[in-house]
Amino acid sequence: MREITLIKGDGIGPEISESVIEIFGALKAPIKWDIQEAGANVFEKEGTVLPQKVLDSIKRNKIALKAPVTTPIGYGFKSVNVTLRKELNLYASLRPAYNIPGIKTKFDNVNLVTVRENTEDLYAGIERKIDDNTMESIKLITRSASTKIAEFAFDYAMKNNRKTVTAVSKANICKLTDGLFLECAREVAKKYSQINYNEILIDNLCMQLVQNPTKYDVLLLPNLYGDIVSDLAAGLIGGLGVAQGANIGTDCAVFEPVHGSAPDIQGQNKANPTAILLSAIMMLEYINEKEIATKLRNALFATLQEGKHLTIDLGGNSTTSQFTQAIIEKI
Repeated sequence: MREITLIKGDGIGPEISESVIEIFGALKAPIKWDIQEAGANVFEKEGTVLPQKVLDSIKRNKIALKAPVTTPIGYGFKSVNVTLRKELNLYASLRPAYNIPGIKTKFDNVNLVTVRENTEDLYAGIERKIDDNTMESIKLITRSASTKIAEFAFDYAMKNNRKTVTAVSKANICKLTDGLFLECAREVAKKYSQINYNEILIDNLCMQLVQNPTKYDVLLLPNLYGDIVSDLAAGLIGGLGVAQGANIGTDCAVFEPVHGSAPDIQGQNKANPTAILLSAIMMLEYINEKEIATKLRNALFATLQEGKHLTIDLGGNSTTSQFTQAIIEKI
């Protein structure tokens, strides 16, 4: 029995977390949940969105599944996601994007992965006020972090039978920062002769992705570009409601859906748990529970493809509970 941290989050987080708990029970997965709370609700009680006991739980268990948490825009507390990445050194964001049975999209055969550096760039939060009319934010790119994420991308490509890694930058403008990122990617690429390597500018990539996304395989990006492109890729496969993700470090890994906490439908039994279930499948594969991962994937995809018990965002009229039960019946 493996103990795994489960952060229920807020908004729709607790509802979709309950779906995971019920479905894992049906799967008889050898997992014991260490349930923790983080986010806006916790802030009201404890004065912090990320209590130390949550970090301690992840450090102890090494693996976590996290539901979405609320982060106010422009004010309030720091993002739980950014804090987790920094505190646990979750340097790699891994976001697969592929067509899912039953989800209608404009493109077929999309099967790409964004690998995003997760700890620096503009997300380092180095900002200052110059005067009342001028603010400054510093883009931090280091050789060590760039090399580390490039090695992660190429290693992932090797282990998952991927053929091409494409490094993404704006090095024609950001010659020093993005230039260093590309320099590191090129050096790492020399060690992986079996993997094709190429480069593209971020603006050109965005255009290419909405015209012909099937030409791309593994995308290697600095933090800000990776954040934007991974959401664009989610749009290609049906939106954030079906987008899975993982934040991986040397010692710990946190798996999570990409979408927000959707407080507008909180408590209404309308939420779609697909993204957190896909993230849970990634987690199961990561801890080498591949047979259970396959069972969950087959049941989820069969339910989506059947189309009888879809949530509202997928064009159906089923509740979260009904969708969950449909998957359990397939198991």
